[in-house]
Amino acid sequence: MDWLIVGLGNPGARYERTPHNVGFQVVAELAGRWGLGQPKKRFGGLIAEGRAGYTGPRVALLQPLTYMNESGSSVGPARGAMKVDLDRVLVVHDDIDLPFGEIRPRLGGGLAGHNGLKSLRRGLGSADFGRVRIGVGRPESTDPEIVAAYVLGRWRQSPAQVADLVRDAADATERVVQGELDLPER
Repeated sequence: MDWLIVGLGNPGARYERTPHNVGFQVVAELAGRWGLGQPKKRFGGLIAEGRAGYTGPRVALLQPLTYMNESGSSVGPARGAMKVDLDRVLVVHDDIDLPFGEIRPRLGGGLAGHNGLKSLRRGLGSADFGRVRIGVGRPESTDPEIVAAYVLGRWRQSPAQVADLVRDAADATERVVQGELDLPER
């Protein structure tokens, strides 16, 4: 496998249309673009495998079903079984420190209090994996309960704005995988 692309989110209908699940949405968008078909249950998640386009690199798209805070327990074994280099693991996730609509790919860096990224560091043994950070905005408050309600609540933006965000994040992810966009190091 050339790339392991991980979309972070939480399983279940309660979380489907929330900012915290934007990683799941992007992975689903890419699976559709690349015609990867229905994902299979493996590694404590849903995984679809194939090529990123007709002649693109071999990819595996993983949606951990462990809940975000335990996603490393899904991603670590998947990476090991597929023998993917750490710098070829690309994690797609929400980022409240970026304004809504901003997309920032990068390699490594801090975890910014993101429990999903903390779990991935544990599961992968390092934080030096690639990321596509998707700006979902931030509430006015820094109170942890208000922030949690914000990312786990329904989108405040219109469905069209969310669809554009997902498309733009999928475009950025695709450009990284195709070698058209380098991941800057943090």
